Amino acid sequence: MSIADLRNEYSRESLTESDVQANPIEQFAKWFHEAVTAEVPEVNAMSLSTVATNGRPSSRIVLIKDFDQRGFTWFTNYDSRKGQELGENQYAALLFFWIELERQVRIEGRVERIASEESDLYFQSRPLGSRIGAIASEQSRPIANRAELEAQYTQAERQHGGHPSRPAHWGGYRLVPDYVEFWQGRPSRLHDRIAYRVQADGNWQRQRLQP
Repeated sequence: MSIADLRNEYSRESLTESDVQANPIEQFAKWFHEAVTAEVPEVNAMSLSTVATNGRPSSRIVLIKDFDQRGFTWFTNYDSRKGQELGENQYAALLFFWIELERQVRIEGRVERIASEESDLYFQSRPLGSRIGAIASEQSRPIANRAELEAQYTQAERQHGGHPSRPAHWGGYRLVPDYVEFWQGRPSRLHDRIAYRVQADGNWQRQRLQP
């Protein structure tokens, strides 16, 4: 079988305008809860796409750590490639894909750093090893070998002990959405797509898109 012949027929559920909430964050909360209940693996994993000043996009998987009416929050190294690109271009896109439910959610908007106090609070909630790792790793920068990385970790562990403080180069980002799209797989590739766009008055306009 060739790659071109690989396909699945989606028929699990449907999505109509009457099914969705008026607010996309509330609709996302509903779908996220259903994905958790369905025990979708890595339900909090999302693709984060950023764009550098030269116009080249880049994507990677990160883990969402919070969401509310303000937006969608994750944590990372501010000096990483994604951090540098967000410093150059504040707009980004998120993508959740829950294949077990034949669903995806696309989210676009402006990204901002969260308050230092919020980053401090989350950093202290992380396992000790993860806190040490955040201090030790100069994320996205070249390194000679694995042994050198582990040596950096050991040095950070010795230096900071069991109660490390959050380093200045690490913290949270929040994507403030202006576009959210819910996609439900359907037979014959006639998928359901319901998109929300924020209006000048702050309200959301909802419409169906062709697949």
